[in-house]
Amino acid sequence: MCRSIRQLHNFEPPATDDEVHAAALQYVRKIAGTSAPSQANRAAFDAAVAAITEVTRDLVDSLVTTAPPKDREVEAAKARARAAVRYARP
Repeated sequence: MCRSIRQLHNFEPPATDDEVHAAALQYVRKIAGTSAPSQANRAAFDAAVAAITEVTRDLVDSLVTTAPPKDREVEAAKARARAAVRYARP
């Protein structure tokens, strides 16, 4: 359920608004325990996603580091290698 929640800080290029929104959406889904809220809860669900998206963007934009930015392609290749080992069939 939380596959879209990834580290967003210190990447080149920086995290996009879509990535920040996807992480916020997955977070709210996890907390709410549903991926599709009922009509009665839709407004609260959408408001939470919007608020968390805004706060997450503010956080990511305000963090500082002395480490060099990570390359998205290199990190994706590392993740694929870890997945290949983890899900290798004996």
